[in-house]
Amino acid sequence: HPRLMVVGLCDELNTSLGLVIMESNRLSEIAHDGGPRPTVRRVKAVLSASMSRVQQELFDLGAELACPMDAVPEYMELIDENDSDMLLKELDAWNQKLTPLKSFIMPTGSPPVALVHHSRTMARRLERHMVGLGDEIRPIALQYVNRLSDWLFVLARWITHCLGESEVLWVPKGQRAVSGESPKDIQESLEKDFDEL
Repeated sequence: HPRLMVVGLCDELNTSLGLVIMESNRLSEIAHDGGPRPTVRRVKAVLSASMSRVQQELFDLGAELACPMDAVPEYMELIDENDSDMLLKELDAWNQKLTPLKSFIMPTGSPPVALVHHSRTMARRLERHMVGLGDEIRPIALQYVNRLSDWLFVLARWITHCLGESEVLWVPKGQRAVSGESPKDIQESLEKDFDEL
C-alpha cells in the first residue's frame, strides 16, 4: 500500500541519519601530529544537534504519514513552516562557507559524508513516493522532505569542507582522460602496486 511505503521510507531515512551520527562520533578529534582538530568537534556538535532534531521531526512526519489526512488526531503537532524554514536557514549558513559548485559532485567521502549522501537519496525516494499520494499529503510535509534532501546535500559538502577533505567532482565522459592502457596492462600495474605494499 502506498501509505505503508512512505511510512517505511521515512523510518529508513531516520535510521540512516542515526548512522550518520554514529559515524561522526567515530571521527578522531586528534590530528596525526597529536594536535587538536577543532573542526571535528564542530562537525560533531552540529550533527548531534541538527540530526537529533531532524530525527524527531521525521518521527512526527512518520506519524502523520501513517494517517489519512482526515484521520490525523487533533492533539498531533504536525511538521510546519517553521520546521521547513529551519532547514533552509541552516543550509544557507553552511552554504556561505562553501565555494560555488561548477560541476556535480560524486556521492562519496569519509564515512559520515558518504552516509549523508546516501540519506539524501533516501529523502528523494521518500519525496517521490509522497508525490504519488497526491492530495493525501499536506504540501508543507512535501516541502519539508524536499528541503531536507537539499539540506543533506549541503550538509555533506559542509562536513567535507570542515574535515579538510576534497570533493570528488564528476567529469563528463568526453572530458575524462583515456589512458590508452589495455585492461591487461592496468591489471599488471595494480598487481605491481599491491606487491610493493
